Amino acid sequence: MLILLAYLLLSMGRLTGQSRLYQWMNVVGAAGFTINGWWHGALPSAALNVVWMLIGGFALWRIWAKRGTST
Repeated sequence: MLILLAYLLLSMGRLTGQSRLYQWMNVVGAAGFTINGWWHGALPSAALNVVWMLIGGFALWRIWAKRGTST
């Protein structure tokens, strides 16, 4: 639900892809899917969501780095 909510808010223009909230919603949602996939033995799904988390983590790092240089 968290990933779907993030996508809905992005599609409605309430958040942007550069929003920390949007990226955190994706990271936390993907963590939940990773745990669920691992628990149920759905390793391809778990692996995909690990990649999803890494992408969100990288985006958060870039957002943090960009804001750190603009101040």
